[in-house]
Amino acid sequence: MIFLFMTMLAAVITGGCYYGLQYLLAALSSDGGNSLILPLINIEVTVSSLPQLSEFLQLLITSFVSWVIPAMAVIFLFLTLVMWLLLKIGVSGLFKKMDVASEPEQETGKRQKDPAQQRLDQERKRRMFLHMLSVLQREGRLLDFFGEDLSLYDDEQIGAAVRSVQEDCKAAMDKYIAPAPVLDQEEGDEIEIEPGFDPNAVKLTGNVAGEPPFKGVLRHRGWKAARKEVPQLADVLDSGIIVPAEVEIE
Repeated sequence: MIFLFMTMLAAVITGGCYYGLQYLLAALSSDGGNSLILPLINIEVTVSSLPQLSEFLQLLITSFVSWVIPAMAVIFLFLTLVMWLLLKIGVSGLFKKMDVASEPEQETGKRQKDPAQQRLDQERKRRMFLHMLSVLQREGRLLDFFGEDLSLYDDEQIGAAVRSVQEDCKAAMDKYIAPAPVLDQEEGDEIEIEPGFDPNAVKLTGNVAGEPPFKGVLRHRGWKAARKEVPQLADVLDSGIIVPAEVEIE
């Protein structure tokens, strides 16, 4: 819009200058070179060197297209750039002020979130800590096994119970996360840790100094989730409930 406005303004001014020069030259030629009569503004000017002025005006009209118009175009382009920069700076400052003014409103909107929904979100987050125990209890009765008093049973009975719990819990783990070792080497093997290793996946212990590569003995292969099938979270409001009690109604 600024460019269009300035282009139209430049065209009007350039046209006005051109026809003004034509008018002045015609006025000089009409009086024989002794005086300059301007009937449009009702002024008569007597100049002793009007022939030189007439030649100068003729030169301007002749070279009007070659250098007057380009010069005016450059001037108006410069003015257009200056106006655009001023407008951009002013508008950007206005929008910044509007953003700053709207931030408190947004924070207020966040604080005005439904309290019931806030409590529900908090309970779900707390429940995620006990979620895997809930799955292992449901699939393998792990908490039931931990709650038993093993002193009441002999070793054969304990071994049979452990085998059953281990198989069921292992099946649940394989179903949802498929645990896999972080490192494929066997425990006790000597390995080399290359530069760029992931410190979240490999924990260095012992005399750790300097920069990798490091040589050491694998003490534990670690575990990672080869599958990330998150089981459905039970829709329980109380985050302290791992597994609800079951009551069969007769």
